[in-house]
Amino acid sequence: MSINRTLAIVIRQFYLIRGSFSRVFPLFAWIAVDMILWGFLTKYLNSVSASGFNFVPVLLGAVLLWDFFIRIMQGVTMAFFEDVWSRNFLNLFATPLLVSEYVLGLVLSSIATSLIGLFAMLFIAGTFFKLSFFMYGLTIMPFILVLFLFGISLGIFGSGLVLRLGPASEWFIWPLPALISPFVGVLYPVSILPGWMRFISKLLPPSYIFDELRKIILGQPAAWHAFLLAGALAILYVILAYWFFKTVYQHALRSGLIARYSAETLS
Repeated sequence: MSINRTLAIVIRQFYLIRGSFSRVFPLFAWIAVDMILWGFLTKYLNSVSASGFNFVPVLLGAVLLWDFFIRIMQGVTMAFFEDVWSRNFLNLFATPLLVSEYVLGLVLSSIATSLIGLFAMLFIAGTFFKLSFFMYGLTIMPFILVLFLFGISLGIFGSGLVLRLGPASEWFIWPLPALISPFVGVLYPVSILPGWMRFISKLLPPSYIFDELRKIILGQPAAWHAFLLAGALAILYVILAYWFFKTVYQHALRSGLIARYSAETLS
């Protein structure tokens, strides 16, 4: 593996973003809307609640982490889509670039763009709604790491799916976070879900993360074995997602689909 070829993928994304306001604006716009919307909702709930319970860390904190997960996933898929939309994918793999180098370049690009979004969310939530994750110290790191790994796996899987089905299938990718959100209990404990949904939630790392986050906020001890299980699942999904992407690429190469890559759905 060549670090230079990997960094070339990252640098290409940097120049694309730097030269286009339409690519920079989404890094801040939608997360700002989410933080403001949920921030004022939590302040309203605090004002009408007679229990004195603080909804800000429970709801706004969960939304912030979920938005971070979405930014990680979309950071990978958007970097991939840039090559799809520009018909550049075939050119890339006409070079000595390896699949592993390309995927790692997508991941590094996602880290850079998602960190920008994370800092923006922390600034808005901390400045206007007094939400600070620094009070948890290093305790918050397992939450972020597991969500990061699962977001990477979903982004690589989504990119592989588009590579197999064609650019028109990108509309299958955008709803993925929304489709899994009811199962992971972002805003409520998974214990209230029906049995079949709880079974699915046990297969999704974020479900453990948000349950343990609520325990910590409520002053209860966290079950660290749940973090270990969530981390193991997230790593497994990263491995499976990379295997899926590489398998799809090899199939496209052998069958000639990669040479006919266009805006039409491939059969």
